[in-house]
Amino acid sequence: MFLVRDATELDASAITKIYAHYVTQSAATFEVDPPSCTETERRRTEIVSQRFPYLVAEIDGRVTGYAYASHYRSRPAYRFTVEDSVYIHPEFHRLGLGRALLGRVIALCTAAGYRQMVAIIGDSANVPSVRLHETLGFRSVGVLASVGLKFGRWVDTVIMQRALDGAENDSSLYFI
Repeated sequence: MFLVRDATELDASAITKIYAHYVTQSAATFEVDPPSCTETERRRTEIVSQRFPYLVAEIDGRVTGYAYASHYRSRPAYRFTVEDSVYIHPEFHRLGLGRALLGRVIALCTAAGYRQMVAIIGDSANVPSVRLHETLGFRSVGVLASVGLKFGRWVDTVIMQRALDGAENDSSLYFI
């Protein structure tokens, strides 16, 4: 059993350690140096201050994964589109944590009125992340070939997209 809850400043150390694994051991992220705990908390605070969800999964009081949504791009026309991020501690894969975290992020973003969610997945070989997103209704919309250099090799980026709350068939104009 696990709990999904809002992340707090007390989770920064655990989040930093989980993310550091992916920075140093995989091409899931194109960062090459893990951020400090202070930087991790600064990022979380910024995301939460913009009213985006930032969640953790917890097993027996231990943070085992996290997920959040943030702006896809900063230009105003993109204001109804968000990007998701999901990272699971490597010792806790295949327990449903990613699905629970991302599912909750999707629900919260839908309720907040966002229309589209985009996943920018580092490394086309990152099959678990692609499959996770597919199981939650994302579809592949493209691959940017060899756009990142990490660990001495050129790495692709997979772009996936999911409509939120039936938005895929909505061609209405919005004036806000």
